[in-house]
Amino acid sequence: MKKILLFGAGKSATCLIEYLVKELKKNDWHLLVCDADIDIAKLKVGNAENAEAVSINVEDEMERKKLVQSADIIISMLPPALHFLIAKDCVEFSKNLLTASYVDENIRSLEKEIADKKLLFLCEMGLDPGIDHMSAMKLINSIKDRGGNINSFISHCGGLVAPESDNNPWHYKITWNPRNIVLAGKDGAEYIKENQAINIPYKSVFRSCPPIYAIENYPLCWYPNRDSLHYIDLYGLQGIATFIRTTLRHPAFCRGWNKFVNMRLTATDDFETIKDCKTFADWLTVKTSPYFTNKDWNNYLQIYLTDPFRNEFDRQMVFLGLRRKEPLPQNFTCSADILQYVLESKLAMAADDKDMIVMLHELEYEIGNKKYEARSSLIVKGDDSLKTAMAKTVGLPLGIATKLILQDKIKLTGLHIPVAPEIYEPVLKELEENGIKFKEEILSQ
Repeated sequence: MKKILLFGAGKSATCLIEYLVKELKKNDWHLLVCDADIDIAKLKVGNAENAEAVSINVEDEMERKKLVQSADIIISMLPPALHFLIAKDCVEFSKNLLTASYVDENIRSLEKEIADKKLLFLCEMGLDPGIDHMSAMKLINSIKDRGGNINSFISHCGGLVAPESDNNPWHYKITWNPRNIVLAGKDGAEYIKENQAINIPYKSVFRSCPPIYAIENYPLCWYPNRDSLHYIDLYGLQGIATFIRTTLRHPAFCRGWNKFVNMRLTATDDFETIKDCKTFADWLTVKTSPYFTNKDWNNYLQIYLTDPFRNEFDRQMVFLGLRRKEPLPQNFTCSADILQYVLESKLAMAADDKDMIVMLHELEYEIGNKKYEARSSLIVKGDDSLKTAMAKTVGLPLGIATKLILQDKIKLTGLHIPVAPEIYEPVLKELEENGIKFKEEILSQ
């Protein structure tokens, strides 16, 4: 009996576990779900046969290695910083590994050992990154197969609140790792536009977010993702004039978040500055006072008074309660900790709320002397606050890939993201069977 080991049973793991449980009996497999919170692991496993829940401290080397050694394949849904612990064990005990997270330098450092042992480490196998790669490569390769030359590629994706559940001034609710939300954009962004390399520092990532029309009567805009340039070679688009990967948000969110970033409310290095703060009001005063010196007060006041969205930001601040004289969370180490605490309490999904995933690829290409535009779009809505669109679109690709690997239908070895047809063709096919299907439009200019 083959054993699947899943580390992490949080928000994005719900549909993954449900999918794997359905496959256990069909294939005579066993599923072990490990989470720091045993109650969450038990809730997700339920009464499923051939499945069990366990809890360990993932940093306990002996306990962790014992679990890894006992499994045939490992899925890590832990925070990205913890993947490397699992990855090293997988190399040591010759186990295949899947994650939904970006390939970082730590994982990259294991590439030779992964190849030498003929293991498969499949990363970026969720939504974004994940479904974005697979759907993009399907479209890119179909254009190339028809003799097309692609000049522009822009890929957008956002985990959003569905319009019918949009009832706060941020137009946003949390459906995935809240730490990633707080630190979004922290690495700045790089992309290429009309043959010009663009480098955007963190303080400017949310400053000017262009609108995009993906849903009728619901405004969205985009900000650039991290290092888009890294994916040009992986997508086989060398020499392309425009290549941008983005995240979608409501315009009001980006306007407010731009202010938060520039007020350093997302800082991770300011403990000495804020350590004596007792209340949220104290914290906000300390964080804003450096910007209100005599030197720049008049300039700030002029910007504030002429800001057409200042009332919007005031509503956003009131909604989060950042000016209240209530105690700060215990054991905070930086402003990002405090802000995360606030977001988790104020932007939580209600039981009957629905989230929404929006993905859109926009391509411009030529075949012969004729120019074309292609749009490939995906909209997925969640069922409720547990079976979210995010849980579906992050979890199902991981579950499907796990099944295909255990059935020897994916036979690749090495360190991969899902840009190979051997991965994306069967995974996209089964995603369509589960209601995750792209709408494609091609227009001639």
